[in-house]
Amino acid sequence: MHVKSRHHLRSDEIDALVTSLSGQLGIELSGESYERVEFTDIDREVVLVDGEPLIASFDGDLFVTVRGANAYPPEKHVVTVDSGAISFVSDGANVMRPGITEATDDIEPGDLVVIVEETHGKALAIGRAVTDGSDMVGDSGKVIESLHHVGDDLYEFHV
Repeated sequence: MHVKSRHHLRSDEIDALVTSLSGQLGIELSGESYERVEFTDIDREVVLVDGEPLIASFDGDLFVTVRGANAYPPEKHVVTVDSGAISFVSDGANVMRPGITEATDDIEPGDLVVIVEETHGKALAIGRAVTDGSDMVGDSGKVIESLHHVGDDLYEFHV
């Protein structure tokens, strides 16, 4: 990931971002500085909050990164997986029904979600829901497409 440009967000952009994430995830993002980073080699932007890559674009939608979800644990759009799914999810695998123990009811198909492990509630990945949250627990089938996970290029990015 090669940085093309960095610039500070305007106060109205920060307000819109904070409001969006509050409504979407139930988090209260706070920071002294917000910088947008664009890259030459990938079609993604990252928002640094106090120098940390806590927000990124996923198919054009700004959402927390794994680091962001661990710094500001969400109350909404959360899918919990059991210990057997941790290694697969952490390696970037799509999430299948048998590994899910719980999902918030506010999730609809196409929504971005945070995937957490059940023991400590730590975020492992960010994905896009394929089905409703109420339909995620079950015996078979893919329910979340993985977009970002612990250990990938975005997770390892620092400025």
